[in-house]
Amino acid sequence: MGWWPFKRKEKALDEEPHMRGARMWIQDLRETCERCYDDHEEGQRQVSAMRAEWNESRDREEVDSSLLDGLERRAYKLLQADAGTWLEWLDNEEFWNPGWREESLEE
Repeated sequence: MGWWPFKRKEKALDEEPHMRGARMWIQDLRETCERCYDDHEEGQRQVSAMRAEWNESRDREEVDSSLLDGLERRAYKLLQADAGTWLEWLDNEEFWNPGWREESLEE
């Protein structure tokens, strides 16, 4: 009984390169930081490693300058943070939204 007239057609897989958007990069940064919420020094080491990945992606033209600027602003704040400030940044929902600017924090 190997014959069946209603067989599914094979779908061709499109192998287009995947470009990550702003939300994905920011989400990856947030997840990395939240995994190290109780050890801000380890989190800062991982953020530094992610910065290298961003720069490599920029060199391959996968990250535009505005996205890179936003990621760098966040990384700078996280790398300058002590343990208490680290947790404040992690809890700040606005900080993790695309388009975040430091001025919106000072109200």
